[in-house]
Amino acid sequence: MSARLDLVPVLDLMDGQVVRARAGKRDDYRPLQSTLCDSSRPAAVLHGLLALYPFRRIYIADLDAILKRGHHGKVVEALQRSHPELEFWVDGGFSSAAAAQASQAAGRGRPVLGSESLTALPEGGAWPAQGVLSLDFRGDDFLGSDTFLQYPERWPAQVIVMTLARVGMEAGPDLARLVQLRQLNPACRFYAAGGVRHAGDLSALAGAGAAGVLLASALHDGRLSRTELAGFHTAHPTSAAGGAKANVPAPDR
Repeated sequence: MSARLDLVPVLDLMDGQVVRARAGKRDDYRPLQSTLCDSSRPAAVLHGLLALYPFRRIYIADLDAILKRGHHGKVVEALQRSHPELEFWVDGGFSSAAAAQASQAAGRGRPVLGSESLTALPEGGAWPAQGVLSLDFRGDDFLGSDTFLQYPERWPAQVIVMTLARVGMEAGPDLARLVQLRQLNPACRFYAAGGVRHAGDLSALAGAGAAGVLLASALHDGRLSRTELAGFHTAHPTSAAGGAKANVPAPDR
């Protein structure tokens, strides 16, 4: 049996549509063309993903919010109303824990706080409940304050390793970086993002200790089948509260 992973499809939202992300070059992103649906509308893309496989968690990158030119709050709210069975992780370009908490209180999903957007690493007790940290990299450059990497004991229970240069580029996941960051806080559950091409990459990530993986291009291009996804799928982990006590992995249901 394959090693188990939490498989998380990605919706990259820009100008009201789902776009195809490539190497983090956001000026070049274009509306998604997918084998799973015939539209780039968020609802249609989500329907196509769920027709492929019964995913339980969805990651949303609100690129307009990250770029400080608006947001997709109403779109996220509508998706949640249509799919109450799903857990949505939402990177809304939050500059502070307070901004993330406000979005969560407004019913816009479980907040993902990206190092690219945060002005500072929140203290342990200041993390939003169930907040997720995204450690964002472009190439070898870390996007954010050095304190994010200097104080791994302040990371919440779930951490995304976002390798923007590999997103949509079929370059393979950054296994070395995943291993390096896991060593800084082995208690965290790490989610790899960027570069997955096929089932072999999923096996490699599981072997490197990833708890889960964010997926986009490999799904939309038909490079991961329903059978292959089922071979890796893990039970949906219980959400753990953020903050100082959240550095213990959430138990699986």
